[in-house]
Amino acid sequence: MNILTKLKKSDGESKLGTLTVEHLTKAIKNSIDKSGMPDEEARAMAQHVMNFFGYSERIIDNVLEPEDRDAFYMLEDAGILMTEREETTLYDGREWRIHYWMFRKERITELISGRKGASTDGINQNVYDEIPEDIWNRE
Repeated sequence: MNILTKLKKSDGESKLGTLTVEHLTKAIKNSIDKSGMPDEEARAMAQHVMNFFGYSERIIDNVLEPEDRDAFYMLEDAGILMTEREETTLYDGREWRIHYWMFRKERITELISGRKGASTDGINQNVYDEIPEDIWNRE
Protein backbone atom coordinates (compact mmCIF):
# COMPACT_ATOMS: atom_id res chain seq x y z
CA MET A 1 0.00 0.00 0.00
CA ASN A 2 1.99 3.01 -1.25
CA ILE A 3 0.13 6.13 -0.34
CA LEU A 4 0.81 9.57 1.03
CA THR A 5 3.56 12.02 0.81
CA LYS A 6 7.09 11.93 -0.53
CA LEU A 7 9.97 11.91 1.90
CA LYS A 8 12.44 14.74 1.50
CA LYS A 9 15.73 13.62 -0.03
CA SER A 10 18.69 14.69 2.04
CA ASP A 11 22.36 14.62 1.23
CA GLY A 12 23.84 11.20 0.79
CA GLU A 13 21.32 9.03 2.59
CA SER A 14 19.21 6.37 0.97
CA LYS A 15 16.41 7.88 -1.06
CA LEU A 16 12.97 6.76 0.02
CA GLY A 17 10.16 7.25 -2.41
CA THR A 18 6.61 7.45 -1.20
CA LEU A 19 5.92 7.04 2.51
CA THR A 20 4.37 3.61 3.02
CA VAL A 21 2.66 1.80 5.86
CA GLU A 22 5.86 -0.17 6.34
CA HIS A 23 7.92 3.02 6.65
CA LEU A 24 5.53 4.54 9.15
CA THR A 25 5.33 1.26 11.09
CA LYS A 26 9.11 1.20 11.47
CA ALA A 27 9.21 4.88 12.47
CA ILE A 28 6.50 4.32 15.09
CA LYS A 29 8.26 1.23 16.45
CA ASN A 30 11.59 3.06 16.65
CA SER A 31 10.10 6.10 18.35
CA ILE A 32 7.63 4.79 20.91
CA ASP A 33 9.31 2.16 23.05
CA LYS A 34 12.60 0.52 22.25
CA SER A 35 11.72 -2.43 24.49
CA GLY A 36 9.02 -3.47 22.15
CA MET A 37 5.76 -2.29 20.78
CA PRO A 38 4.40 -5.36 19.03
CA ASP A 39 4.74 -5.23 15.24
CA GLU A 40 1.00 -5.76 14.78
CA GLU A 41 0.18 -2.82 17.06
CA ALA A 42 2.64 -0.48 15.33
CA ARG A 43 1.33 -1.53 11.92
CA ALA A 44 -2.30 -1.04 12.98
CA MET A 45 -1.46 2.46 14.23
CA ALA A 46 0.40 3.27 10.99
CA GLN A 47 -2.53 2.10 8.86
CA HIS A 48 -4.99 4.01 11.01
CA VAL A 49 -3.02 7.26 10.71
CA MET A 50 -2.41 6.87 6.99
CA ASN A 51 -6.11 6.26 6.37
CA PHE A 52 -6.77 9.80 7.56
CA PHE A 53 -4.17 11.33 5.25
CA GLY A 54 -4.93 9.45 2.05
CA TYR A 55 -2.92 11.24 -0.65
CA SER A 56 -2.88 14.58 1.19
CA GLU A 57 0.08 16.39 2.68
CA ARG A 58 -1.99 17.53 5.65
CA ILE A 59 -5.38 16.87 7.21
CA ILE A 60 -7.74 19.11 9.12
CA ASP A 61 -8.02 18.41 12.83
CA ASN A 62 -11.84 18.48 12.74
CA VAL A 63 -12.00 15.01 11.13
CA LEU A 64 -10.52 13.39 14.23
CA GLU A 65 -12.46 11.81 17.06
CA PRO A 66 -11.05 12.31 20.57
CA GLU A 67 -9.44 8.82 20.62
CA ASP A 68 -7.80 9.47 17.24
CA ARG A 69 -6.58 12.87 18.40
CA ASP A 70 -4.97 11.20 21.44
CA ALA A 71 -3.01 8.90 19.12
CA PHE A 72 -1.99 11.89 16.97
CA TYR A 73 -0.76 13.73 20.08
CA MET A 74 1.29 10.68 21.03
CA LEU A 75 2.86 10.67 17.55
CA GLU A 76 3.46 14.41 17.85
CA ASP A 77 5.34 13.78 21.10
CA ALA A 78 7.41 11.18 19.25
CA GLY A 79 8.21 13.73 16.54
CA ILE A 80 6.34 11.92 13.75
CA LEU A 81 3.50 14.43 13.38
CA MET A 82 3.25 18.18 13.80
CA THR A 83 0.44 20.70 13.82
CA GLU A 84 -0.09 23.87 11.87
CA ARG A 85 -2.66 26.59 12.39
CA GLU A 86 -4.26 28.92 9.89
CA GLU A 87 -6.25 32.00 10.89
CA THR A 88 -8.80 33.78 8.79
CA THR A 89 -11.25 36.60 9.36
CA LEU A 90 -14.93 35.81 8.90
CA TYR A 91 -17.34 38.22 7.22
CA ASP A 92 -18.65 39.37 10.58
CA GLY A 93 -15.11 40.26 11.75
CA ARG A 94 -14.49 37.25 13.99
CA GLU A 95 -11.22 35.32 13.77
CA TRP A 96 -11.47 31.66 12.79
CA ARG A 97 -8.67 29.17 13.42
CA ILE A 98 -8.17 26.00 11.42
CA HIS A 99 -5.80 23.36 12.81
CA TYR A 100 -3.98 20.85 10.58
CA TRP A 101 -1.84 17.76 11.13
CA MET A 102 1.22 16.99 8.96
CA PHE A 103 3.99 14.39 8.88
CA ARG A 104 7.49 15.44 9.95
CA LYS A 105 9.20 13.73 7.03
CA GLU A 106 12.78 14.39 8.09
CA ARG A 107 12.15 12.90 11.53
CA ILE A 108 10.40 9.88 10.00
CA THR A 109 13.44 9.34 7.77
CA GLU A 110 15.72 9.48 10.84
CA LEU A 111 13.55 6.96 12.67
CA ILE A 112 13.38 4.61 9.69
CA SER A 113 17.14 4.59 9.29
CA GLY A 114 17.55 4.05 13.02
CA ARG A 115 19.76 7.10 13.47
CA LYS A 116 19.74 8.51 16.94
CA GLY A 117 19.94 12.02 15.43
CA ALA A 118 18.02 14.94 16.75
CA SER A 119 15.27 13.92 19.03
CA THR A 120 12.01 15.82 18.94
CA ASP A 121 12.88 19.51 18.82
CA GLY A 122 15.88 19.09 21.12
CA ILE A 123 13.81 17.58 23.90
CA ASN A 124 15.44 14.58 25.58
CA GLN A 125 18.86 15.34 24.11
CA ASN A 126 21.67 14.76 26.54
CA VAL A 127 24.07 17.71 26.67
CA TYR A 128 26.81 15.40 27.93
CA ASP A 129 26.78 13.41 24.68
CA GLU A 130 28.61 16.24 22.93
CA ILE A 131 31.37 16.55 25.56
CA PRO A 132 34.55 14.55 24.88
CA GLU A 133 35.39 11.85 27.47
CA ASP A 134 38.81 13.33 28.28
CA ILE A 135 37.20 16.52 29.59
CA TRP A 136 36.48 14.69 32.86
CA ASN A 137 40.15 13.79 33.48
CA ARG A 138 42.06 15.88 36.01
CA GLU A 139 45.72 16.51 35.59
